[in-house]
Amino acid sequence: MPGGGVISIGSTDPNRIEAPMTPKAYFICAFAAFGGIFFGYDSGYVNGVMGMPYFIHEFANLPYPEAGASADYFIIPSWRQSLIVSILSAGTFIGAVVSGDLADYLGRRTTILMGCGIFSVGVVLQVASSAYSLLIAGRLIAGLGVGFVSAIIILYMSEIAPRKYRGTIVSAYQFCITVGILLASCVVYATQNKRDSSAYRIPIAIQWIWALVLAFGLAFLPESPRYFVKKGRLDRAALSLSKIRGQPVDSEYIQDELAEIVANYEYEKQAIPQTGYLSSWANCFKGSIFVPSSNLRRTLLGTSAQMMQQWTGINFIFYFGTTFFTQLGTIDNPFLISLITTLVNVCSTPISFWTVERFGRRPLLIFGALGMVVCQFIIAIAGTVDGKSPTTVKVEIAFICIYIFFFASTWGPGAWVVVGEMFPLPIRARGVALSVSSNWLWNCVIAVITPYMVGRDKGDLGPKVFFVWGSLCVGCFFWAYFLVFETKGLSLEQVDRLLEESTPRKSSKWAPSTTYANDMEIEIKDGHMERLGHVENKEVV
Repeated sequence: MPGGGVISIGSTDPNRIEAPMTPKAYFICAFAAFGGIFFGYDSGYVNGVMGMPYFIHEFANLPYPEAGASADYFIIPSWRQSLIVSILSAGTFIGAVVSGDLADYLGRRTTILMGCGIFSVGVVLQVASSAYSLLIAGRLIAGLGVGFVSAIIILYMSEIAPRKYRGTIVSAYQFCITVGILLASCVVYATQNKRDSSAYRIPIAIQWIWALVLAFGLAFLPESPRYFVKKGRLDRAALSLSKIRGQPVDSEYIQDELAEIVANYEYEKQAIPQTGYLSSWANCFKGSIFVPSSNLRRTLLGTSAQMMQQWTGINFIFYFGTTFFTQLGTIDNPFLISLITTLVNVCSTPISFWTVERFGRRPLLIFGALGMVVCQFIIAIAGTVDGKSPTTVKVEIAFICIYIFFFASTWGPGAWVVVGEMFPLPIRARGVALSVSSNWLWNCVIAVITPYMVGRDKGDLGPKVFFVWGSLCVGCFFWAYFLVFETKGLSLEQVDRLLEESTPRKSSKWAPSTTYANDMEIEIKDGHMERLGHVENKEVV
């Protein structure tokens, strides 16, 4: 602390381990969610661009169809669609994995800023492209930047958000993703009929604005105090925490919260020694899969949460929706239907701001999965029995919108919240990075295989593909019921205690009875920590 001040041993009250927040402090936390916009926009524009007549003409080198003639031939080949969409996900997978190291060495905020810079380079290459090779290279590089941002934004928000509203603030990230998808749909809808390169270059170029806004704003935001604690710079941690909470640096509230963070970190280090680079990665996989608090169990929970989110099939709609709606055969304007589904996604997500803190994480994921299962099987059955009827197609579109409602209000934000809360500080950056890279890995897999599943020149499943997504959502239901803990209202440090003392199905009734600061009795003086008391060593089991 500046001036050689001493931070007290910390609060003994588990309800008084976090400083109160000011409106300015809430704005700081919420602004970080803006990173979701360019993530969502980048994911959303490609859906419409691949259906643009000029893009197909330019990149596939096909003549425009004559008026009244069949246009079945006038489409990007399935393997090209697969490559264009999936290459971004491949880049984000690599970027997400690498970002865990950078976030620990350079800081959360610096890593996000680096991601914005890399993303901008990818955007320039995509805008300049007039053939597949440069477009694909640009999407790969942009993907690296998106990987940085998508992983570390979740980490940053989870570490700075107040415990009572952490679920809401992290859910705002998903909301910003949906806004980004909507903005992309609007821009693509406006430029779809242009007969020059501006048709696809305008949608691609606009995404650079979102990276610029995020980078500019983050330049004025504080670094995560938990990053400084991990680096042993407790004076900087106190200063950062005071800016985030809007309290004086020598406030008793700041002292108590910092003491709890430091005590928890010291407690976790007993079981997670930082002995080297490779061992620090190996720490993510230590312990027994049958012990909820083990690092291995947490890592599997985080990575499977993101895998399950992709298994819901939502990106089938947002990556290939325009092409799918065209193939249904009775829709006059598939771009408009795609825009409507995006609007449903945006309007449904804010519901989670309230429900994630009112009802909790477990109920959202359990009932969200159940709702999606029902909708997807109705779509699949209706399309299989009478898929050529205009009335049946309208029913399919209606239930696709209801299915999107269930996803957007539950699994969309819920999976991000679970990942942000699951890991102890010594492995948090790498754990979150691994989890988000799982999202992008499965995003890539789905982007690769889906054109082969539904393409007319390949599997041609049509609405039957929803049998696949519905079956996978059954797995999501059982995963949420048996594995997800209820963590609403708990600090990140209290979540660690919850995993040690409870089980998923009993977690909603658990309440903290003590604090790490009280158990370990620490004193922080002149930016250094001294332990005055003793706590039993935590064992990895």
